[in-house]
Formats: sequence, structure tokens, C-alpha cells
Amino acid sequence: MSYLFTHIRVVGALLVREMATRFGSKPGGYIWALLDPAAHIFLLTLVFGAIARSPALGTSFALFFATGYIAFQFYQAMSSYLNSAVRANRALLSYPNVAPIDTVVARFVLQLGTTSLVAFIVLGAIIATMRVETSLHWPLILEAVAMACVFGLGIAMVNCVLFLKYPLYEQVFGIVNRPLFLISGVFFLPDSIPDPYRDLVLINPLVHIIMGFRKGFYPEYRAIGLDMNYLYGIAFLTLFAGMLVFTLSRKTLRNE
Repeated sequence: MSYLFTHIRVVGALLVREMATRFGSKPGGYIWALLDPAAHIFLLTLVFGAIARSPALGTSFALFFATGYIAFQFYQAMSSYLNSAVRANRALLSYPNVAPIDTVVARFVLQLGTTSLVAFIVLGAIIATMRVETSLHWPLILEAVAMACVFGLGIAMVNCVLFLKYPLYEQVFGIVNRPLFLISGVFFLPDSIPDPYRDLVLINPLVHIIMGFRKGFYPEYRAIGLDMNYLYGIAFLTLFAGMLVFTLSRKTLRNE
């Protein structure tokens, strides 16, 4: 029990430190966290609104792209921010009460809170300004968010170790991870892709995350190919692999 309280206190202290480091003492840092996704969504809305008559779902380009972008960000922002959790706090690991996992947990809590707040404000603003009433299905939305966070956490825990041990892997991962934004369904609906290419697209678990998230905003969306059992399997298998690699590499994380 005393270990648990120590762990909570350490995570709390790291959380405060991460907030100060990431956002600074001025409100401008928090405002930028909101403006960045809002600017991306606004740009996508302008570009696609100029070349298409209507979005693939509903009548609002802004809502369509926001549901894709925000869902993707729950994975992307989580994994990219947690990747360097141990490396960025290396000096603190010399203290025996600070464990490598504490740095990951602190960043996980901060990123989850940040992305959730941004999603609430951006999507709320879009829905509030829409002329059409929107019916939200919260269980589907929260389920997709949870799986995105679990998957991102698993990937990040693996990368925390491999980035330290194999610098080349970090470069390769960056190259492979970069096009995911384009092929995960942010701009399009996988339903519209003909076979057999649709089956290839559906191998990507992020596609299922975005489909599930969008289904919570569009009751009429059939989401053909959505397989939550597949998503659960991939997400928790990745998390298990991450926890295993992270646990077996505790000495490496402290001393590398």
C-alpha cells in the first residue's frame, strides 16, 4: 500500500513537471494545443469543401474531418508524446523512488486529458454551430477513444525501449508511421473502397478506431467492415507486448 501511495505521489509530481515543461507558465501553450487541431480541421474543410459538393457522411465537412482527425489524434498524440517519456526524464531516474513506468503514466494522464479537452471544445463548437441536430452515441465514442489510447500506450512502451537500444529503429518507425494519417480513413470512408483493397485497408487497426468513433456521431453510418473484436485483440496484444518489453528492460531504461 505504501508503494502505491509513493507511486501516486511521484506520478503527480511528474505530471506537474510535464505540464510546466510542455505548456509553460503562460496560457499561450494551452491555447496552441487547441489551435493546432482546429487549424488542421479548418484547412481540410476549406480544401475539400472547394472540390466536393458534400462530405462522405452528413452535411458538414468540418464535422466529418473533425471526427476523423480527433480519433486519429487520440492514438498519434498519445504514442508520439509517450515515446520519449523515459528519455526526457532520464535525470530523475537516478532517484530510487522514481521508476521508468512513472514517467509513462504521467505523460499518459496529461495527454489523455489534453486530447479529451481539445476534442470536447472542437467537436462541441462544430456541433453547436451546425444547423442539423446531431445525435451522439457515447458508448461507441468512448470505446473508440479507449482503444486508441490502449493501442497508443502499447506502441509507446515498446518504442521507449527500442528507441534507446536501436537509434536506427527510431528513424525507421518515423518513416513507417508518417503515412498513417493518409491511409487510416481520416479523409475517406473505407466502405467506399472496392475489394480486395478494402480488406487491406481494414488490416490497419486505426481504421477501425476512426470508423467506431464516427459511428458514434453518425447513427446512419453502417461502417461496413468495422470489427471491434479485431480492434480489441490488436490493442490489448500490443499493450501486453509493450508491458512485457518495458518490464524486462527496466535496468536498461535506468542505465542506458
